[in-house]
Amino acid sequence: MRPPYGMTFFGGRPTGRNCNGRLIIDFIAQGLGLPLVPPYLSHKGSFRQGANFAVGSATALNSSFFHIGDPPGANPFPLNISLEVQLGWFEELKPYLCQTDQECKDFFGRSLFFVGEFGINDYQYSFGKKSMQEIRAFVPDLIQTISMGAQRVIEHGAKTLVVPGMIPSGCAPPVLVTFEDADASEYDATTGCLKEPNEIVKLHNSLLRDAVQKLRAEHPDVTIIHTDLFNHVMEMVKSPEKFGRANLDEFSYENRGVVNIVQVDEFSYAVVAGIKKDDALKVCCGGRGRYHYNLSVACGDEAATTCEDPSTHLFWDGVHLTEAAYHHIAQDWLNTIVSSLPTTASS
Repeated sequence: MRPPYGMTFFGGRPTGRNCNGRLIIDFIAQGLGLPLVPPYLSHKGSFRQGANFAVGSATALNSSFFHIGDPPGANPFPLNISLEVQLGWFEELKPYLCQTDQECKDFFGRSLFFVGEFGINDYQYSFGKKSMQEIRAFVPDLIQTISMGAQRVIEHGAKTLVVPGMIPSGCAPPVLVTFEDADASEYDATTGCLKEPNEIVKLHNSLLRDAVQKLRAEHPDVTIIHTDLFNHVMEMVKSPEKFGRANLDEFSYENRGVVNIVQVDEFSYAVVAGIKKDDALKVCCGGRGRYHYNLSVACGDEAATTCEDPSTHLFWDGVHLTEAAYHHIAQDWLNTIVSSLPTTASS
């Protein structure tokens, strides 16, 4: 990963984050009074205050799934970092965090787990290669995989989990470019997003909510929080001028017995620079093309160009959002997490 990744918050220094600055998990960590969460693959630090197992382009489903029906000699899937692989990394790390069953139960019981967001890469790898009917058919398999991941961390002692929904793939520049020859009737006239990919994501999110409800019923002593991405992104697409930089500085701390969390006193969203209406679906860092996104030119390549102010854009590199967009989403997520945590203080 090369500059301009990290240009907004990290002084132009790439840190492994697929963004111009901080991610949702970073804002959540800061809101909880914790340091920024280090990537597990950096192998730096003790990870006792957090570890991020996410990797760019990772999928929920195993890579073998994407070869089903391929002819002999087909190109191998570019990445094999599925949810299963990431869970394996977590289990590798576990002995360094706790040793006995009781110690692990206590340690993970005080921790906040994020399982996802998963799915966007599974669908984006499939759009243009499989029919919409075929993609719809594997949505339940994907949801079952995410549910299995949540179940696994619960079995390790997790008591508080966040399971996010998915962003609207039909608004994502890579998908828009994949279907650039689509008929005008296939677009939502009010947003410019593709309707059918978004309908698939709506199905995904609906089934995921059902899966979360089932997990809650099976584990009444576990707090499982479902957070929204779809509606936040759609809101920014429809009314981009309302969003830009925000202020997350006003917090007071309270102990609820799970983690030291924050109670928001003045959690205002002060617009400094709104997202430009014409740039709502355009990438800040990318190559030539209708959406400033080119399948042959990645952000950081010599041929790529970067917008002057990322806070005026929703999408950073096509697949990932800008820090300003993540900041807005983190505002709602943190409120949701705070209001969902147990209120009984630990002894």
